[in-house]
Amino acid sequence: MKTRASDARLYHDLMIEVLVADDAQAAAALWASVGLTRPWNDPLADFARAVTGATSTVLGLRDDGELVGTVMVGNDGHRGWAYYLAVSPALRGRGLGALLMRSGEEWLKERGVVKIQLMVRQTKGEVHAFYEHLGYEISEVSVLAKWLLPPA
Repeated sequence: MKTRASDARLYHDLMIEVLVADDAQAAAALWASVGLTRPWNDPLADFARAVTGATSTVLGLRDDGELVGTVMVGNDGHRGWAYYLAVSPALRGRGLGALLMRSGEEWLKERGVVKIQLMVRQTKGEVHAFYEHLGYEISEVSVLAKWLLPPA
């Protein structure tokens, strides 16, 4: 999947593409640089599961060959999910995050997924505002979690 970024406010010719195993280090470095990683989640393992899974992928945005944006999307059999939306800080404010989310939504729609969900930490007010601008709304649900294996 390659999508030309012509509808974003850009100064470069950027393309969104499906990432492959060789992109894992660059994606994990981008995620760490924007504060998306946590000690208990191995970003390289997350990336590997997504790119090798039949119902998930990681889409990437490159600028002159450098990975500058990502979104991980997948289908759990009931709904779609988005994770690891990241844009290099130097390129923020140009519509790239919105472009990546639209591309992730399209990837899911092409597979018959009718609803997408995502989780945002409560402390990330600016992130909530970004998603609300894209038409997302807070659902009246609670996310419950249980560790099945001890966190790393």
